[in-house]
Amino acid sequence: MELLRIENLSKFYGTGEQQVAAINDVSLTIEKGEFTAIIGSSGSGKSTLLHMIGGVDVPSSGKIYLDGQDVYAQSNEKLAIFRRRQVGLIYQFHNLIPTLNVVENITLPILMDKREVNQQRLNELLELLGLEERKTHLPNQLSGGQQQRVSVGRALMNAPAVMLADEPTGSLDSRNGHEIVNLLKLSNRKYHQTLILVTHDENIALQADRIIGISDGQVVRDERMTQS
Repeated sequence: MELLRIENLSKFYGTGEQQVAAINDVSLTIEKGEFTAIIGSSGSGKSTLLHMIGGVDVPSSGKIYLDGQDVYAQSNEKLAIFRRRQVGLIYQFHNLIPTLNVVENITLPILMDKREVNQQRLNELLELLGLEERKTHLPNQLSGGQQQRVSVGRALMNAPAVMLADEPTGSLDSRNGHEIVNLLKLSNRKYHQTLILVTHDENIALQADRIIGISDGQVVRDERMTQS
């Protein structure tokens, strides 16, 4: 079942002779529950594509439909709600609120919406992430790997339509990076969570169901993987 459809998407920066195409006329679809890796070198446009899918960076032209909804046909207020409820974003750096503990950081999107926290889901996530003994700790009392686990929990807490991870292992050592990728794969399987992960690491990409390669703002590779 199709979850995401991108039609003739472009993003330009600058004007005239100085104009640069970060993304240039990209069209693709992603199925519900699919784990897709987007790869490319620095400056290829892969992060720009991810941010437009997530409602963070407005396209210059083209359309993005998530679960049948035209993402950028909404008002700014509805777009903000869309980002909180339908998209789980994980960045290279954790972006945690330093004065909030683990549970408060994970549930922040729910609290911002003035909605009730699903305690069963919260407890399940704390167990999944191995943070049960750290739930009252502040970010500066956690390791880098633990902080990234909190950001994964925050992204999953709303049970979003799609998880978007932008170089989520980029600031971690190899052991913690491996654990984070395994957690994302587990959430993809356990919750049938659609996962789109941007990486420059071919070894990470090879664990996905599908690899999309981006170069100079265009799709140059689209390959479905056969997992052993």
